[in-house]
Amino acid sequence: MTVAAKKLESVLRVKSEIMRAAGEYLRKEGFVEILPVILSPVTDPLHHETYDGKIDYYGRPYQLTKSMILHKQIALRTLPRILAFSPNVRMEPEERAPLRRYLAEFVQLDLEVRDATRDEIIAIGEGLFIAVVKAVLENCAAELESLGRKLSVPAAPFERITYQEAVEQFGKHYDEALSSSLSGPAWLIDFPRTVREFYDKEDLSRPGILLDMDLIYPEGYGEALSGGEREHTLPRILRRLEQDNIPPERFAEYLRVVEEGVPASAGFGIGIERLTRYICGLDHVRDARLFAKVPGEVDAI
Repeated sequence: MTVAAKKLESVLRVKSEIMRAAGEYLRKEGFVEILPVILSPVTDPLHHETYDGKIDYYGRPYQLTKSMILHKQIALRTLPRILAFSPNVRMEPEERAPLRRYLAEFVQLDLEVRDATRDEIIAIGEGLFIAVVKAVLENCAAELESLGRKLSVPAAPFERITYQEAVEQFGKHYDEALSSSLSGPAWLIDFPRTVREFYDKEDLSRPGILLDMDLIYPEGYGEALSGGEREHTLPRILRRLEQDNIPPERFAEYLRVVEEGVPASAGFGIGIERLTRYICGLDHVRDARLFAKVPGEVDAI
């Protein structure tokens, strides 16, 4: 076996343990796993440019799932706590390739909790992250040694930094500088409404500020997850769509369900490949999966 193949084997064994440990932790916390949605007439609009994976489905335009956020909200009408290992297709512009953390095809561990607050979801995120690191240290010590990676278990609660503080200290493009400055994972909170999606809940006591968060890895590895509380009433969602200049017709099927009623909720999605990259200390997220597809490259299988 070549050195490269041996390294990949170690990485894939660690990733397998990450997924096992994450699922085990969440099931103990009362989560029920649902199957992911791959095709839908609606998916996450995102707040940055991507190419749409459109498919003609019996004469109607369907899309490959960019994120299960809208379906997670709807799923909570049936179950109070759900998780899904969800394949996502986000065909990013080529200029994102140098950041080394983008893939056109990746898996996101999505979870959502009925009637939860941001603080409650942050606590779940911290518990999940700590449980995964502990499991990898215990069960993949040989793989980490072969990769030359030394990890420590972070202590909760993690540091919290506001979006405004990050911009003031590191500028508008704060991502890598903020991540490189951290000695442990930290929460970035209180994003302005204008930079996030219509489903992120606005704090009624602070107009224009959202009850959302990102988890940021230390050591320059960047964003780990995004999440927060969700808008769930039809008037507020319609207002947010109007503010973002998104035609309501684009989300007609989703809006019909919202009109019937969806619960208040909060949740997040954490990228499995990015988590594997951080835990294994990899230079590029492409090294965290087989058959990786990187923005700007078209020769991958």
